[in-house]
Amino acid sequence: MATALAPVDSREVVRCDHCHLVQFRTTNNLCRKCRTSLDEDEPEPILATPPPDEAPANGNHSQLQVAAAIRMLRQKSGLSQRQLALRMQVPRTYVSKIENEKAMPTLSSLQRLATALDVSMGDLLKGSCRTLQDDIADLMHDEFIAEVVEYLDKLDPMQRSTLLAQVRDLSIRPRRSA
Repeated sequence: MATALAPVDSREVVRCDHCHLVQFRTTNNLCRKCRTSLDEDEPEPILATPPPDEAPANGNHSQLQVAAAIRMLRQKSGLSQRQLALRMQVPRTYVSKIENEKAMPTLSSLQRLATALDVSMGDLLKGSCRTLQDDIADLMHDEFIAEVVEYLDKLDPMQRSTLLAQVRDLSIRPRRSA
């Protein structure tokens, strides 16, 4: 188990809670000195084993939606699993287990996920079931988009296509300010 310290040049600096060595996080997450795990103790996840009489043949559909929604929202926000885990103050392996359907997050973890991803609990649970109308409504709340919409009919087809392509790129890979 390790205590995270300030990141240095995009590398995470941690202190081993066992031998107290301050070091960069290793690729295998083991302390360089005492070889104990640098991963924190994970919160108790709800294991993803549905009751046998209610389990559909192709797996638990609601869990698939939550896992896919979390992955989609994390990627849309431009976050890695480690960055999301740091925002939630949980180990990266916990985020990985949730996204890979090995664990179902608790209600408190879902709330921390929603906060870390800057979405509401409803949007988090809705996830990949969002409709085109939901996406349009979200876009119209953006100040820049709301201002640009009134000028769209004044653009020629090439300008409109270019603008829409740039907006699409921004929605897929948002730029983060420092």
